[in-house]
Amino acid sequence: MTQPHPDNHARLNRNAAIASVSAALLLLCLKAYAEWATASVAMLGSLADTALDLFASLMTLFSVRYAAMPADAAHRFGHGKAEALAALFQVVLITLSAAFIGWRALERIASGDTTARAEYGIIVSVVAIAVTLALLAYQRRVIRQTESVAIEADHVHYQSDLLLNLAVIAALALDQYVGITGIDPAFGVAIALWLAWGAWRAATRAIDQLMDREWPEEKRLAFVEVAARHPELKSLHDLRTRTSGNRNFVQFHVDMDPDMTVRQAHDVIEKVELDLGKAFPGTEILVHIDPLGHVDEPDNPLTEQDELENLKDS
Repeated sequence: MTQPHPDNHARLNRNAAIASVSAALLLLCLKAYAEWATASVAMLGSLADTALDLFASLMTLFSVRYAAMPADAAHRFGHGKAEALAALFQVVLITLSAAFIGWRALERIASGDTTARAEYGIIVSVVAIAVTLALLAYQRRVIRQTESVAIEADHVHYQSDLLLNLAVIAALALDQYVGITGIDPAFGVAIALWLAWGAWRAATRAIDQLMDREWPEEKRLAFVEVAARHPELKSLHDLRTRTSGNRNFVQFHVDMDPDMTVRQAHDVIEKVELDLGKAFPGTEILVHIDPLGHVDEPDNPLTEQDELENLKDS
């Protein structure tokens, strides 16, 4: 299946980042007022999370713009890993936010203080839920197309913000209208734990990209299937893949008829790369040709893994 071109990915990521910054600014103003009016720990947690959302969204906007820059003399493989670095920075912010909210919640439990004017916090939280739902829907559409780790980390922020708003409504209503003592800080602790879990999930994806983790198996298989349409390739092995921001990199070896001329082999590989480029736009491909029957000196257990044979067996 043909995938969107990286230039389109960059535009989508940039627009998603701008939308995140705009939403965070609006929610920050609303929640600051609500926190002043209610003195709720749950609302404080939501406010702190939104403040971090704004800062993180600004970092995301910078990172996706930087990651979209073309390769230069100092960065021959481009600037894509800026997205993963920004995602890790967001993880640090989420973790600090979780620690602060947890500490504030425990302090409130010890003091026994209660909330006030719950209606202000509830109204603001309802508005925040509506804004966040719209933003999350847009981000999901962008992530499906671009697989941006920076936008995905930003998405985690706003998923937590949605749950935070629901928790704030429940905490304020139960504390002030039902009279359940300690429910507000209890929700604060739960929010802190949820943020910590979100930070772990976002960190895993970013680290995978920084460590050049292989593509998912189904994506690797789809790549090999395109190459297998060319019968001149007798074998495909030592397939290595990685992702950097919105760009992909692939290298592999192929066995070909040793009686082919250099020009003939070159023309075949040109056609292979053209087909692969159509199916995987923006992917940088490096192909090494081996004469049929040649055996590479194995430097790792994957060197002689024959991807075409695996495809036939499956």
